[in-house]
Amino acid sequence: MTLIECVPNFSEGRDLNKVNMFADYITKKANIILLGKESGADVNRSVFTFVGNKEEILKAAKASCEIAANLIDMSAQKGKHFRLGALDVCPFIPMKNATIKDCVELAKECAKFAGALGIPSYLYGEAATSEERKSLSFIRKYQYENLPKKLKTLPPDFGPYDFNNQVKKTGAFCFGARDFLIAYNINLKTKDLQIAKQIAKTLRAKIPYIKTTAWFIKEYDLCQVSINIENYKKSPVLFVFNECKQIAKLFDTEAFSSELIGFAPQDALCQSTKDLDKIIKELGLNYLAPFKKEEHILPTELL
Repeated sequence: MTLIECVPNFSEGRDLNKVNMFADYITKKANIILLGKESGADVNRSVFTFVGNKEEILKAAKASCEIAANLIDMSAQKGKHFRLGALDVCPFIPMKNATIKDCVELAKECAKFAGALGIPSYLYGEAATSEERKSLSFIRKYQYENLPKKLKTLPPDFGPYDFNNQVKKTGAFCFGARDFLIAYNINLKTKDLQIAKQIAKTLRAKIPYIKTTAWFIKEYDLCQVSINIENYKKSPVLFVFNECKQIAKLFDTEAFSSELIGFAPQDALCQSTKDLDKIIKELGLNYLAPFKKEEHILPTELL
C-alpha cells in the first residue's frame, strides 16, 4: 500500500464549530485516517493531519478546498499567523511506499482543481514552477492584504489573476510537495515581542534549515519563537531548543518549554522509544497542555 500524508492549514482557529465542520466534510468525502487537528485562537489557524492512499488523499484535499472556500471569509479574517487564503497551505508528504513525485502530482491536481473553482492557486516546494516559488515565504510575502498586487506581479499557477469578489473572500491557496517539516514553538519567559523577535532572528541566523518568527500569544500570556524545521535530521528539535535557550540568556530571558504542532516522526525527537519520555520532559512539551504521544508522534507502521 502507498500512503501519503496531507496537512491542510485552514485560516480559522476561533470558531470551533466551523473546524468540526471541516473535519466532518472531509471524512465523509474521503476514506482517510484523520490523525489529528489542532486550532489556535490567537494565530486563528487550524492544522489537520490525515493519511491515505493517493486516490483518497486527493479526494480529501479537494474537499478541503471546497469547505474552506465555503466557510471562511478572508476579508474578515485576522490572526498572527502568516496567511494568504482560506486554505492557506496544503502540503503533501510521501510516507509508506510513496515518492515525492506522487506528491507533486497531487499538488498540481489540487491547484488545478482550486483554479477551476475560481481560486488563485500557487505551487510551492518540489511542485514549484520556478526556483523562487519553491519558497512558501516568498509566495506569501506581505500576506492576504497584498493579494490584489501579488496577483499582477506574481501570477498564480492556476485560477484568476484579478481580485474579484470571490477572490476577496477566499484569498489564494498554496499547494506543495515536501518531506517532513516540524512545526515547533518555543515558549519564552517574556511578554516583550521585540525581545522575542530578536531571539528568533538570532536563532535563524545561527541554525540552518529553519525558518522563524515570533509572536505574543494572549491565551498563553507569553511570547513564542515559532519555528519551521525543514530538515530535522540536520537540525534536530532538541538541538534547536538548546540553542534557543542559550540565545534567550543573551537577552536576559529564558526559553523554558515548547510545543509541537501536528505530527512528527519519532526520530525527530529521539532515536529510541525508551528515551522519548525523557526528551518530552527536557523539551517541556507538557507545559501548555498534556503531551499525548498518539496525537503528535507518527505511527511507525505508516512510515
